[in-house]
Amino acid sequence: MVMQTIVSRIEHAAKGDGTVTFVTGPEPVTKTWGQLHEEARALAAALQARGISQGDHVALLGPTTPELVTALQAIWLTGATPVVLPLPMRLSSLEEFTASTKARIRGADCAAVLIDDDLAPFVEPTVGDPPLHVLGELDPAIEGYSANDFIRPDYHEDDLFVLQFTSGSTSEPKGVVLPNRVIAANLDAICVAAEVDVETDVMVSWLPLYHDMGLVGFCILPMSAGIDLVLGAPQDFMASPGRWMEWVSTYGGTATAGPNFSYVLATRALRRSEETLDLSSLRIALNGAEPVDPASVRAFIEAGQRHGLRPGAVFPAFGMAEVAIAGCFPVPMSGLQTDVVDAERLEVQHRADPVDATHPNAREIVTLGRPVPGLRFRIVDPTTGAERGEREVGELQIAGTSVMSGYYKRPDVDAESFNGEWFRTGDLAYLVDGQMAMCGRIKDVIIVGGRNVYPQDIERAVGDIDGIRAGNVIAFGIPGRHSKERVVVVAETRADDLDRIKAEVTEQSMSAVGVPCRDVALVKPGTLPKTSSGKLQRALCRQQYLDDRLETAAAV
Repeated sequence: MVMQTIVSRIEHAAKGDGTVTFVTGPEPVTKTWGQLHEEARALAAALQARGISQGDHVALLGPTTPELVTALQAIWLTGATPVVLPLPMRLSSLEEFTASTKARIRGADCAAVLIDDDLAPFVEPTVGDPPLHVLGELDPAIEGYSANDFIRPDYHEDDLFVLQFTSGSTSEPKGVVLPNRVIAANLDAICVAAEVDVETDVMVSWLPLYHDMGLVGFCILPMSAGIDLVLGAPQDFMASPGRWMEWVSTYGGTATAGPNFSYVLATRALRRSEETLDLSSLRIALNGAEPVDPASVRAFIEAGQRHGLRPGAVFPAFGMAEVAIAGCFPVPMSGLQTDVVDAERLEVQHRADPVDATHPNAREIVTLGRPVPGLRFRIVDPTTGAERGEREVGELQIAGTSVMSGYYKRPDVDAESFNGEWFRTGDLAYLVDGQMAMCGRIKDVIIVGGRNVYPQDIERAVGDIDGIRAGNVIAFGIPGRHSKERVVVVAETRADDLDRIKAEVTEQSMSAVGVPCRDVALVKPGTLPKTSSGKLQRALCRQQYLDDRLETAAAV
């Protein structure tokens, strides 16, 4: 059977009653997907007049606005491939932002750049750069273009639909090649796994559109299926985390998602809220994109109780850009599920043997559900490649319909990343009763005395210390004597009693994993290296530490 192209799905969805509500400005703006489609057709005609055509790569840079989403669809309508570029994490990094932006534009072989009006002054074209088009100056009506002027190309399953750059949490960002058929297969899998109801579901998101969870899960999916969408922006959420749940309450949101840190912020907002919200409509509150802390999930559930939040709606899942987005997914409304295992056997024998929660070596690991339809998982020994059994820890490998074609112009990386049809994720995991449980990244593991120490265990424990900014802790290993790694912890703080904090960090590390810290570096808020999607960059932090380039905090 010939798979319907995503643009064909967008065209079909435009005939329905689904809407998109932008809550990014002073007042919400609601459009039907049909209205947005007509505007996108007119803009596509204007882009075609500027020479943008099928097969081109077009960079798109700007905050989440109606104009950006319209431009995104217009690029797809021309048959071109969007490369959605990340925004700067901090204004202080604009010089670095400009350099990295241009590097991605060149690395993706972009034929043109569409940019938001406010960002245009920061990206000055130089010789050899592709044409720069400011979104505010692309007005089809003024230029005399309408939807009827759009020339529809012939779309194909193998067309490159998205060139998605990885976040760069463990290595340099790489362009993930996602053809139409790969994304379409993952969208279908999401609809089955999440039990999506096009008529009744309302999706709510503030996730950045340059990240796969925001782009595929909360933009392409509702746009191509005609599902109601309420769309905010990352800066809206970060400025006022309480708005996220307010949007869910106001619009009757049924599905939303965010990384673990966002639920921590939402929990604080719910606890402080004097208003009682209505969160009873939520059936999917997905926690993903970074290690999930069971305590954070439970705290969010507790804070949401007086607002009608159903505990079963909140659960973690697993995904990555290399499978379009969705990797494995629990049964909706099944809630948080965890596996309590012997930490010592996990670290030394690489086995996840179950123990009682009161066991002295107990470690709680979240389970992330089963592979979505079309995908297959296996666990193999990272060294020998031999397949491992249930509850045996090894590298997670994935095969199936929504695995990427490869990395853009990186045959060297492709050769390392694939074992036949199996994609090597670089994640350490195990399977239990058909569900996947994640332990950590192979590159991040600290090996001490033959034990695999997982940095997130230290980071989670240290994040609870008074004066440490939760979610802003990085642990890593450095070479020691006799090939034995030693642990270093770097954490952000605003406190001035630094000696007390350092002592508590050492104590908490010892308590959490039985290993003392070789050094504790306390740094200024906002200085830990993170990716464009907010993930901690352990490898870069380690290098900054070794090069003595950390911005250390000072006692007042």
